[in-house]
Amino acid sequence: MATDYAEIAKDVSALKAPPNLADYADLRSSWNWDEIWAELDTPDGLVNQGHECIDRHATGARANKLAMIWQSQDLAVEEYTFADLKRETDRAANALRSVGIEKGDRVFFLSDRIPELYFAFFGALKLGALAAPLFSAFGPEPIAERVGRADGKAMVTTPKLLSKVDAIRDDLPSLETVIIMDGREEHELADRDISWSALIADASDDFEIEKTGSEDWSVMHFTSGTTGLPKGAAHVHNTVVSHYATGKYVMDFQEEDIYWCTADPGWVTGTSYGMFAPWSNGVTQVIDEGGFGARRWYETITRFKVTVWYTAPTAIRLLMRSGADTAREHDLSSLRYVMSVGEPLNPEGVVWGLDAFDLPIHDNWWQTETGAIMIANYPSMPIRPGSMGRPFPGIHAAIIDDEGNEMTEPMAEGQLAVRPGWPSMFRTYWNDQERYDSRFQMGWYLTGDKAKRDADGYFWFVGRDDDVINTAGHLVSPFEVESALIEHEAVAEAGVIGKPDDLAMEVVKAFVTLNEGREETRELMRDLNRHCRERLGPAVAPREIQVIEILPKTRSGKIMRRLLKARELGLPEGDTSTLEDD
Repeated sequence: MATDYAEIAKDVSALKAPPNLADYADLRSSWNWDEIWAELDTPDGLVNQGHECIDRHATGARANKLAMIWQSQDLAVEEYTFADLKRETDRAANALRSVGIEKGDRVFFLSDRIPELYFAFFGALKLGALAAPLFSAFGPEPIAERVGRADGKAMVTTPKLLSKVDAIRDDLPSLETVIIMDGREEHELADRDISWSALIADASDDFEIEKTGSEDWSVMHFTSGTTGLPKGAAHVHNTVVSHYATGKYVMDFQEEDIYWCTADPGWVTGTSYGMFAPWSNGVTQVIDEGGFGARRWYETITRFKVTVWYTAPTAIRLLMRSGADTAREHDLSSLRYVMSVGEPLNPEGVVWGLDAFDLPIHDNWWQTETGAIMIANYPSMPIRPGSMGRPFPGIHAAIIDDEGNEMTEPMAEGQLAVRPGWPSMFRTYWNDQERYDSRFQMGWYLTGDKAKRDADGYFWFVGRDDDVINTAGHLVSPFEVESALIEHEAVAEAGVIGKPDDLAMEVVKAFVTLNEGREETRELMRDLNRHCRERLGPAVAPREIQVIEILPKTRSGKIMRRLLKARELGLPEGDTSTLEDD
């Protein structure tokens, strides 16, 4: 019998009770992380995200409560209770252990949003392994760079994505095991691959979680830098208390909620708020295998009576393009709260939510490195459209000058910084301690973002301190794209910038010089585009490539991306005293 989602959600008016965070100032002044931990469960000192998100619910009153409502690409539905999740994740943990995965091993996940991904991911966490999800749209080179940097021992993927792994696995000596989640697609298994369905068929659902503590490794996400290779930001199981707390007070999770986070698990939002925050709060969540489509998304909200919705500004801008009338063709009355993250949400997007959903859209700010929401607009506080909001209780955020001094004058522009020590703070960049240490200076964690704070404590994003490109919420390293471009036999040098875009915030644009004897032709440009998409994937590859005679460089040979961007946008070039003579 089909589940009555409207009955689960109940009357939306009943969900418009006072929010969990009713008095911001009072909660902030009395905040104590130990008291938040007391709301969780650490049996015999066990701190494990698998236990907090699944097992502690699976043996109590929530055992038969829906945890996951999965919608396939073709709209088929599967439902899993917390008891179901415990059984499936315990089997997954035993399956991974049977192929030699141990505590501390780095296990990578390359998969679309299917239930098996979530089972295997939590199975790895219960086993004490470090789980590292990858975005399924990545090409072979970004995958190889990330797996190689972390000395990944195992890869869990699907038949559809296996070719990307096959293209690079022989260059990855640490990668001992490739497991194929083959239960949903027909696939002829190669001798060196392992069938997930066969492993699971033999796996017991009796598993005792590895004795992990608060500082044991749990999850690693890769984020891009300006001049270097991707950085593996590694987190520990202690992070879950931040996920739980921000789920309770920012997401405002209520027992009856049906929640939907549209982020892919390859992004940190898709784990922190697509796994840990909702399930640590015992909330039912929707997971949709399908991609973006305005009507599909509205029909998903209608079908499952979604009450809390977390998405990205790029998606909101795409929805805006389809028009508020499209939204109003659907019954979206179940919605009580809409949020966005990944890049600044423009004021028009906040206000458009009122027209489309009768709800404003609440923006918030955090990073891969912070692990959880740091600054937010809360249900109980007025929104200032365009602002990222006010710091979460227990978080000391500030605007600082170049000497590390707090700037208290309203709307003074400076570096956005956070006092170290919050629970979800990343603990290292894997195999790159020097870069990690560089992020902590003068008693602050330096975010790399420029911002302002108004007289009432609301923070406002200004821009990045570096050249990292934010395209549709995905941070792209110029260096990574440049490196792929110069692999092409026709390219001598490359410089990459972020070009402003109304929809994606920025798109990747590349400038290249050609080797002697090569000329710009339509065929060459098509080949360059193909080369980049094959190696980097569509999420990272440049949207535009332009051939120029010479790249602006300093006398020391460093490409001046700042000048490329200024010339592209018609802005003042500023100081060119270090520019290499032509």
